[in-house]
Amino acid sequence: MSNLVIEGREIPLDKEGFLRNLDDWSPAVAEQLAHAEGIELSEAHWQVVRLLQDFYREFELSPAMRPLVKYVGQHLGADKGRSIYLMQLFPPSPAKIGSKIAGLPKPTNCL
Repeated sequence: MSNLVIEGREIPLDKEGFLRNLDDWSPAVAEQLAHAEGIELSEAHWQVVRLLQDFYREFELSPAMRPLVKYVGQHLGADKGRSIYLMQLFPPSPAKIGSKIAGLPKPTNCL
């Protein structure tokens, strides 16, 4: 994937499908990125996407899995702050796939 076309506007992506320019993110972009990953976004997905964006604003980096689980648990409760919950939403790598859909850079320790 090298570009998304949304409403006639071309949005460049890197070779792994992450936005080249974080300012290009919009909910419509998130929907298309999720679709490319085989994910249909529900409210549960959007809760985590918004938290990923909050995390990025707070710490200026995309979270790895462990900090993501902890952050989700702090904000959405212990039942959602579990790896298995996030794996069900963003398989196979919640930190990587969730960050991509949230319009963030790839977490630095993801392969």
